[in-house]
Amino acid sequence: MVSLALQKRLAAAVLGCGQRRVWMDPTEIAEIGTVNSRSGVRKLIKSNLIIRRPVEMHSRARTRLRLLAKQKGRHTGAGKRHGTANARMPEKVLWMRRLRVLRRLLKKYRASGKIDKHMYHDLYMKSKGNVFKNKRNLMEHIFKEKAENAKVRQLQEEADAIQAKKLQERSKRTARNERRAKKQSDDLAKAVDAAKQSKK
Repeated sequence: MVSLALQKRLAAAVLGCGQRRVWMDPTEIAEIGTVNSRSGVRKLIKSNLIIRRPVEMHSRARTRLRLLAKQKGRHTGAGKRHGTANARMPEKVLWMRRLRVLRRLLKKYRASGKIDKHMYHDLYMKSKGNVFKNKRNLMEHIFKEKAENAKVRQLQEEADAIQAKKLQERSKRTARNERRAKKQSDDLAKAVDAAKQSKK
């Protein structure tokens, strides 16, 4: 049998692939064996006596199915785990994610005017101090605090209104008393004058 090592090497170089992917027509071995140049190999490739085999498929279908199952929680039992819980999903990463979510929410609320800068700073420090478990927890706290602040503000306004009303009433009363006292003093002066006149 004719050795086709040279032809295989040249064909691989021309086709730009490995020698394992070069296919030669077994019925035309004699003709292929006579070729000893790249130009000759190109002619054989053109006439389909030498072909570049397609790449063998490496299917990911089974892998995809397994990943879908893993998303549902299959194949993740104690026997499938290597490494501690902290190594598999670090606590620090979870903390960073949670804190970033809370800080993003605070920033958004401050920008939209839902909270002022003082409330923002207070809640920012509380978030850092691990007061809020999640986003919903923080939102509930904000709504509660805003409602309390509104209530305090309303009570303060009512108290101020009552105070203003009392001051107004007091000023009216003092003015009335002054008028009355003045009238009484005038009446007394008139009475004294009248008495003096009658004595004369």
